[in-house]
Amino acid sequence: MIALVIRRLLQSIVVMLAVALIGFTLFRYVGDPVAQMVGQETSLQERAELRERLGLNDAVAVQFGRYVGDIARGRFGISYAIDRPVADLIAERLPATLELSFVAALFALIAGIPMGVYTALHPTRLLTRVFLTISLIGISLPTFFIGILLILVFGVWLGLLPTFGRGAVVDLGLWTTGLLTASGWKSILMPAFTLGMFQLTLIMRLVRSEMLEVLRTDYIKFARARGLTDRAVNFGHALKNTLVPVITITGLQLGSIIAFAIITETVFQWPGMGLLFLQAIQFADIPVMASYLVLIALFFVVINLAVDILYHVVDPRLRIDRGVEAG
Repeated sequence: MIALVIRRLLQSIVVMLAVALIGFTLFRYVGDPVAQMVGQETSLQERAELRERLGLNDAVAVQFGRYVGDIARGRFGISYAIDRPVADLIAERLPATLELSFVAALFALIAGIPMGVYTALHPTRLLTRVFLTISLIGISLPTFFIGILLILVFGVWLGLLPTFGRGAVVDLGLWTTGLLTASGWKSILMPAFTLGMFQLTLIMRLVRSEMLEVLRTDYIKFARARGLTDRAVNFGHALKNTLVPVITITGLQLGSIIAFAIITETVFQWPGMGLLFLQAIQFADIPVMASYLVLIALFFVVINLAVDILYHVVDPRLRIDRGVEAG
């Protein structure tokens, strides 16, 4: 286990360095930072002094090393458009994105796994057909279209839920949350459903296909021959082995939820990182764009590392195989 963690950590460091190189390339080769920071009336001498103060005249390797060091210390530069530290902007927007992603992922898991199990155990029932139809709709319809439909029905026609914003939030110091207020819960329902709908259908279909495969294996037939109840066979043996590959996909999808919350945040004007990133693109705000890229990569790396460890803990075959290799 320790060797696995060390190996994954080394791989994660390599990945983060590669992403940092891409972010550094944005700074150096996508536009001129000095031109973005000053006005047209700024003289050439003032521009040269600013370039020297920012260290843009140093060697590329020196600049990259300084850039990586700043990121490691949580320094992401100054926003060109807002003229504020990017770290402060991230601290303000990150709670909203993580909160939305967490609720969407929780909704996808709580609904997707039972739906997948039910459709596998009862493939001919009417409710199974309904679930499969819902999953087909969730995969086929674009995310922004689902969001617009929800806004039209529940926000405009019925007037039950707010159509934009995060609602009232509670400041807990380092974190702001809307999950402690009624308006916060009302505001997050439609965005979370929109964001989690595709993940729900993916998890449901994955659980269904894996469980159908497990139910046809010999050890399940042997368990039934021993006289075990259907509940013990289906949930004590089949479901447990079904969830092993689901863990990997779910972990990767959690990173995707965070990364691709941009569309949902734009449709519902959710004040998160995705909306900040789109605004940065409009103003060519390179520090925000590069910081968002590095931050999303960090989330993927951490989630993948946690999934690898959890997969190793859940699946005993991996431990046996590594023990054989070590022997």
